[in-house]
Amino acid sequence: MSEPPAEVSKDPKPQAEAEPKPKPKAKPKPPKPEDKPFDQFMAEEFLPSIAKEFKGHGLTADRLELLQGERPVVGGPCPMVVGELPGGRRFWLCFAKDDIASGKTITLADPGSEPTLLESFLIDEKRISLALLVSRLMQRLNGQKWLGGN
Repeated sequence: MSEPPAEVSKDPKPQAEAEPKPKPKAKPKPPKPEDKPFDQFMAEEFLPSIAKEFKGHGLTADRLELLQGERPVVGGPCPMVVGELPGGRRFWLCFAKDDIASGKTITLADPGSEPTLLESFLIDEKRISLALLVSRLMQRLNGQKWLGGN
């Protein structure tokens, strides 16, 4: 006699496919620092990052602040970061408006002198980030040999 056929499962879905596991919901990404309002970005991100970079070079800025003031050399009100390093070296990073993506200029002054030259700053960059702003400012100051000997 022949053996009876093996039992066939009446469950149409194989065991592995029975219930798809719900995917865990992706955590919302925290906003980028650059998405913060200008004043908040400067106070919470940019100025502390610059101070940290100075510390890495063995410097503490005598002055490092964001303010509204007269643009050096050419005049006109603008938001700017003003910094003074030990020994009286000063810099001004000026923004055309309260927006990190707006036009930017930088001017420098050695101890005992007034700024005389206003330079464009980050004019070709499409996307402005905290890291880019910090690195280019430090690069510019280092080019003046203000951060130590090169």
